[in-house]
Amino acid sequence: MYGRIAALLLLATPCACSTKDANKSANNSNWSVASNPTTTVVLGNARTGQATYYDFANGDGACMFGASPDDMNVAALNKPDYSNAAFCGACADVTGPNGTIRVRLVDQCPECPSGNLDLSPQAFAKIADLQQGRVPITWNVVACDVTGPVNYRFKDGSSQWWTAVQIANHRLPITKFEWSSDGSNFKEVARTDYNFFVDAGGFGASPVTVRITAIDGQTLTDSLPSVQELLVVQGHAQFQ
Repeated sequence: MYGRIAALLLLATPCACSTKDANKSANNSNWSVASNPTTTVVLGNARTGQATYYDFANGDGACMFGASPDDMNVAALNKPDYSNAAFCGACADVTGPNGTIRVRLVDQCPECPSGNLDLSPQAFAKIADLQQGRVPITWNVVACDVTGPVNYRFKDGSSQWWTAVQIANHRLPITKFEWSSDGSNFKEVARTDYNFFVDAGGFGASPVTVRITAIDGQTLTDSLPSVQELLVVQGHAQFQ
């Protein structure tokens, strides 16, 4: 989780680079996710700021999705807008001096002010010359071009007594995660700044029903088997 902090000590790039830091909690508010009062990210609304890049981008980061060498169009979100991992896995269209690129938000840039993005070199090179290092941009969060249903992953260390679940391959940002042992009475689970929904008391020993809510209010309901650390479970559907 702290690999980027170590990398900051080893690398000197022309950007304000990212580390994996914490932020506050996340809430859904009229198509936006904003626990931090400076967060103004809204699905589809244009933002302005600056783009930088960090050489050690590999698709992994504070969101803990793991490295993705086949898809390096990724970015770190500034700390105010990161909002307790609320936009982990979201996609954004970023326009700079030389063009537009769609990126996945997989990390946090603690030293970046609101509105700024820290891109992978591959993504930055599609909107500006790398030699520039920092350029003005406009960007907006959009639906991701994903295929297949959403996925659920139990974190290492998960058990019936302490359960952490991450949601991946989602078309829209996730604002709520709930689970139920009987399929009707649901308990909401808090999200951590490292992009897992954690129930400190665990899901118990039996399979459960889970319900996730997207930023626009859509919901998906799925069944998860008994907790097994590192198990990835494919859901049955995708957000529209």
